[in-house]
Amino acid sequence: MGTLKIEHRHDLDAADARARIEALGDYLHNKYSLDVAWNGDVASIHGKFMIVTIDGTVKLEPGKVVFEGKDPGMLWRGKAKDYLGHKLGKYLDPQTPAEALPRR
Repeated sequence: MGTLKIEHRHDLDAADARARIEALGDYLHNKYSLDVAWNGDVASIHGKFMIVTIDGTVKLEPGKVVFEGKDPGMLWRGKAKDYLGHKLGKYLDPQTPAEALPRR
């Protein structure tokens, strides 16, 4: 299988973007029991949701966040892109205060 890559651009400063992506990592861990581990500005995400294995990274770069991971296959690819794109958009929305983002 190939790689699934999603880039989401934002206008947040680096510390705010990091806090928001950490909140998203907490949410994914608490809701789906995914393992999220940080090494610098890169978070590794591993686990299984339903029948889909999640194995990827989230990298913080200036002005964007990049998810790159194992492609879940043709049947799940669209749903994965929609879900991750929606979550990145929600968590990186400057209209929502970081402390108001769900962690559970």
